[in-house]
Amino acid sequence: MPGRITIALYNTYDRRKFREAHRRVLARSAPLAMAFGFNLASFGFPFPENRKTPVEIADFVAESTTIGEGGKYFREIAEKGRFLFFPYPKSGFPPQLGIPIITTSKPEKEEITAYEIGRRIVSGESFLLIFGLGPHGLDKKTKTLGKYHFDLTERGISLETCVAIGALSGIIWNEIKRLSV
Repeated sequence: MPGRITIALYNTYDRRKFREAHRRVLARSAPLAMAFGFNLASFGFPFPENRKTPVEIADFVAESTTIGEGGKYFREIAEKGRFLFFPYPKSGFPPQLGIPIITTSKPEKEEITAYEIGRRIVSGESFLLIFGLGPHGLDKKTKTLGKYHFDLTERGISLETCVAIGALSGIIWNEIKRLSV
């Protein structure tokens, strides 16, 4: 049985107030998760206190976006149990989400390739692909929490977060399809 991919959105925008940037990255990532059969997780997002379940959060985001068919895909993955939210990790990411991979244009740890991720998913392993949000991405401490680092461009070129999430989703999906034949 193949493993799973979880797209992890790590908040580095604003720790106290839910902003439009939070809404947009969730609304843009959900259709990718739906399209490729991935899960979606958020870390450290300041969701409103009155939104306590994944479906309530998806409804909240969907109320004011036209992205992803007006939030339709975000609602769907939440209803299917494929959206989870967590506080900031203190000593590591939840192991049930898979092996943590830090996506970065400046790898500092053992690197992994898209081919290797695809091969290992086909053989049953699961991975958590962690994307730092905001202009500065992940802090040094959080970068150490990943088992591997992954540079999408393999050339140290920094990409806008949603562009990187989309490109990486397509590349990994292609590897999984190619290796599943």
